[in-house]
Amino acid sequence: MKERCRPLSNPNIVSIFEQLFTMDLPQHGYRASAKPRARAGPHTGDPLLFADTSSAAPPMNNQGYYTPGYSIGGAPVGGPADAGVNNLFADPMASAAMMYGSSLANQGKEIVNKEISRYVSVNKLKYFFAVDSKYVMKKLLLLVFPYTHQDWEVRYHRDTPLTPRHDVNADDLYIPSMAFITYILLAGMALGIQKRFSPEVLGLCASTALVWVVIEVLVMLLCLYILSVHSDLSIFDLFAYSGYKYVGMIFTVLGGLLFGSDGYFVALTWSSCALMFFIVRSLKMKILSSLSHDSMGAGATAKPRLRLYITVATAAFQPIIIYWLTSHLVR
Repeated sequence: MKERCRPLSNPNIVSIFEQLFTMDLPQHGYRASAKPRARAGPHTGDPLLFADTSSAAPPMNNQGYYTPGYSIGGAPVGGPADAGVNNLFADPMASAAMMYGSSLANQGKEIVNKEISRYVSVNKLKYFFAVDSKYVMKKLLLLVFPYTHQDWEVRYHRDTPLTPRHDVNADDLYIPSMAFITYILLAGMALGIQKRFSPEVLGLCASTALVWVVIEVLVMLLCLYILSVHSDLSIFDLFAYSGYKYVGMIFTVLGGLLFGSDGYFVALTWSSCALMFFIVRSLKMKILSSLSHDSMGAGATAKPRLRLYITVATAAFQPIIIYWLTSHLVR
């Protein structure tokens, strides 16, 4: 008969197995269950108001590894905002939509520029603002005292007129624009001194002064068209000649504010005479000189006296507008 296995009853062998199972084993990816050891906490002095978390270690999971997606700077990487941006640029449909939108914007800009160029030449407009401080000073002196000026002919270079900064006889829109703004500010000051200032009155002064200039330019264009005058005058030239009256208006209002009604009428007379002389001498070189060019063309039937009347009427109309736009500002 076979012998049955008998249980171990030797106490020395049992004690050896108990020691093997209760001793501390080395950690290989796991930690054996052991009794926690009591450790002494760090010494703390005064209580801190705020906990310093700037040098805190990244959070760890239960298995002892760093949590993925944690940024050293403190902000989580791969958040919803970054994911949305990455998805937007990674999506081919979104990229195509962005390219299509930019092409539409460029086409719209080209269409707007083309439509503006049909009515207003940007290069031509830049010519009338090509000024410098030296030209502005000479032109203002010419507008206030034009009697000693001898040469009124506009200079050309290869069939192209010189810019205003190189020729004092050239027309510009810088002085009329700045004079218009100065007139509006001076009108507001005059109304404020007389305690009659209000935004409505100031707006009425600005709109009235602008409308009169537009009406004057339209009348001159109509007269030149009826008489078939072929000259170098453009609509910008007409606005420049019509806008030079603002310089005389400023001079007139200042004379009235400083010296009363007597100073106002003296300044009005001086500025009107100077502006009339300036316009007659300037337009004479452009309107009356076109008679020789039109002698064999369609303008040959037009009487020369009518062209002279246009020049004189344009000059004679300036004192009326100056008085109409400045008389209510001085009392």
